[in-house]
This record gives sequence, structure tokens and C-alpha cells, in this order.
Amino acid sequence: MPPNDRRSGGSDDQRERILSAAVKLLATAGPSGLSTRAVATAAGIQTPTLYRLFTDKDGLLDAVASFGFESYLAEKRAFEPSEDPIDDLRRGWDVHVSFGLANPAIYTLMYGDIRPGRQPAAAAENRAILRGMLERANAQGLLRVPVEAAAVAIEASTTGAVLLLLAQPEQARHVQLIRPLRDIVLDALTEQATLHAEDRSPVADRTQSLLGIITPAGNADPVTDAGFSVFEAGLLREWLTRLNEAHRSTGSNNQHLDSRGRLAFRGSADTETGSDQAQ
Repeated sequence: MPPNDRRSGGSDDQRERILSAAVKLLATAGPSGLSTRAVATAAGIQTPTLYRLFTDKDGLLDAVASFGFESYLAEKRAFEPSEDPIDDLRRGWDVHVSFGLANPAIYTLMYGDIRPGRQPAAAAENRAILRGMLERANAQGLLRVPVEAAAVAIEASTTGAVLLLLAQPEQARHVQLIRPLRDIVLDALTEQATLHAEDRSPVADRTQSLLGIITPAGNADPVTDAGFSVFEAGLLREWLTRLNEAHRSTGSNNQHLDSRGRLAFRGSADTETGSDQAQ
């Protein structure tokens, strides 16, 4: 083997050893314990070697996130499209949430410290896969909003829901608590019902169910206890209450999002005016 090839193979081995050590350290010590010195020590290498391979700590964290996220991305890459692109979106939402709950340390590293201008490579690839699903749905005329707006809404619902559950004690992280959110979001974004026949129920019932989950009981507030401010918690409840009331008063078949992503209703000549007056 030529000398250059030996060096390349050695670097690859070191890189994988460092990333494996970092993932284990992340699981035991959390993101705060993932210092370059601690990772180098755990991997049995010198700190300058780590910097040579990853440039800086941000580069290391990006690589760790992608390395830990690889099993999830492999599943998403192998995702076989069905005849129903909306069902594919629902399945993708479930895969994302399941991975986050099963891998809290990696997920928190990926999405718990988002900063403008910096997106881990794994998160960028996950977004590209989501956009592909949405573009397929859009090509069939099934999206009510632009692809980019739909991607933002789905990313917000998945990551926000997972981070909310991860803030709870481990025994309280039940995916059933946030499943109504999936169906509410997809129903609002698409032209097609998003529930299996056995799960089909009015959107108003699902919003009411979700309101029941996040409504404070006594001194406990599951939303603010998860780290949301009182303002954010109140805003979430207000949105769900308005959506619930709108569905009950008009029927879900007449409801859609207008061009600016606001709640509106089909068949109304003054939808835009009415929506503006309601603000």
C-alpha cells in the first residue's frame, strides 16, 4: 500500500475512534461534558490530532451529530415511497419522533442548540429528504401551502414535540401525548385526510385531546415545566383553542390556510378581510 494510503487509512481509523468515543461520552455526560480534551482522552489520542481531523469544536460537534444520526438517516434514505405521499409524511414524522425519544443525547445535540447560520450536515440532509417528500405531494396537488412553508411547519412540530417530551422525566415520555399534533399539522398543510380509517376522528376532537394534555392540573403545568415561558405556553393553548373552535363552528372540510399561512375558510368571499379583522 502506498504511504499516502496508509496515512489516509490511519486518519479514518482515528476519526471513527474519536467519534465513537464522543458518542459514548455524550450519552453519559451530555453535551456539556463533550469537551475536546475529554473526547481526546476517551479516544486515546492527543488533542492536536483531534483538531487536525475536525478543525475546531464546532466541527467535532457537527461530525458527532452526523455520526450519531446515521442510523436514522439510513432509514430515511431507504424510505420506499408509497402511493400516498401524505401517508409517507406521517410515517416520516413518526420515524423522526421515535429516533429522538430513543436517542435523547444525540437529538439534543442536533436540535437543542440551533444557532443562525449553523446547521449540522445531518440536519441539512434530513431537511432535504423532507423536502423531497413534500415536493412529491405538491406535484400531486396535495399541498395547501408552498413546499418551504410546509417544511418549516413539519420541522417545528417534530423537533418541538420531541424536545418537549425530552424535557419530561423518562417514564413520562409517551409518544401518544404528541401524536394529535402530527395529525393537526398535516391536516392543516394538505388536501387529504391524514388518518388511518381506524384512527379517523374530527380535527376538533384531536385539538381538544391535545388541549387536555397540555392544560395545567393544580400547580403543575406540563408546558412551562418543559421549559416554555408562560407567554409561549399561553400562545400554544390559544392557537389550539382557536383551531378547535373554528372546526366546531364551520366544519373541517371548509377550512384551509390562506396564502400567508393563516387560518381561513373556503367558499367565503371576504376570507381575507375577515381574517384581517380577526387579528
